[in-house]
Amino acid sequence: MLKILAERIFSIKNEADFQELALEIFQYQAKNIPVYSRYLAALKVNPNSIQHCKDIPFLPIEFFKNNIICSDPENIAITFSSSGTTGTETSKHPVNDLNIYKESYRKAFAHFYGPITDYCIIALLPSYLEREGSSLIYMCDDLIQTTKANGSGFYLNEYEKIKSIMAQNSGNKKILLIGVTYALLDFAEQLPFRMQETIIMETGGMKGKRKELLREEVHHILKNAFQVESIHSEYGMTELLSQAYSKGNGIFECPNWMRVLIRETNDPLSLASAGRTGGVNIIDLANVHSCSFIATQDLGKLHPNNQFEIIGRFDNAAIRGCNLLIN
Repeated sequence: MLKILAERIFSIKNEADFQELALEIFQYQAKNIPVYSRYLAALKVNPNSIQHCKDIPFLPIEFFKNNIICSDPENIAITFSSSGTTGTETSKHPVNDLNIYKESYRKAFAHFYGPITDYCIIALLPSYLEREGSSLIYMCDDLIQTTKANGSGFYLNEYEKIKSIMAQNSGNKKILLIGVTYALLDFAEQLPFRMQETIIMETGGMKGKRKELLREEVHHILKNAFQVESIHSEYGMTELLSQAYSKGNGIFECPNWMRVLIRETNDPLSLASAGRTGGVNIIDLANVHSCSFIATQDLGKLHPNNQFEIIGRFDNAAIRGCNLLIN
């Protein structure tokens, strides 16, 4: 049954398809993912009573810190882990089927940006390179190799070299500069120049390297330094196998197999009314082998057409590897 469900994830065409598959995956996970099953039992929720996605209970993301959440603990292909400050417990996401992760990020990138082979990818992700188990590094490494472009790769503070690579690829390849926020700001300070036809995409935060800034401040600095019209963003985390993307102004869109709902801040089991700020709940059907229904510690609000915005974090939320900027 699990294989059949997995095969349908990337064939979703409309909301009806999504709702149908989400409910089927919920029923499977409610019975076959022990941690989720116990959580539902503690809430006294009968899975058979759930008839709509809005009624599905979302597993608090903190459960990934102390539990093995996957369908087959004996056959784990890789375990992704979140970053964390010294002494803090990090999240672990054991992945049974890496092909699902690869298909998820490859199809999502192609949906929002076109064929990956059209690009030269320059990655400025020093904090992620310094540790093992980063799902972001895994994704970027695979995309970089797929581009087959001269200069695609990971870089540290080699700004002059990056500038040269951009010049070499200009007119031949689209250029994507993806970086953790503080590294992009370092670049902007040390070597500002006009980045023609370059997509600048920020992911992550300051990692304790710089003072936290509002997203608008960061984007203003980067747009001025590199003379671009907008700053893109990637929204993902260790516990998910899918990413949402923003092409400007911090408004994100999900691929067809991912949805965001907003819960009440003072009542985590209730959804917030339209337009209100609340906790971010995520449905990620690519998480078919773990849990597809996750209550994050991010704060956000919905926009029309399934778009969403990240406002910040709950006050007591630990600093996370893929934490976006406070807004």
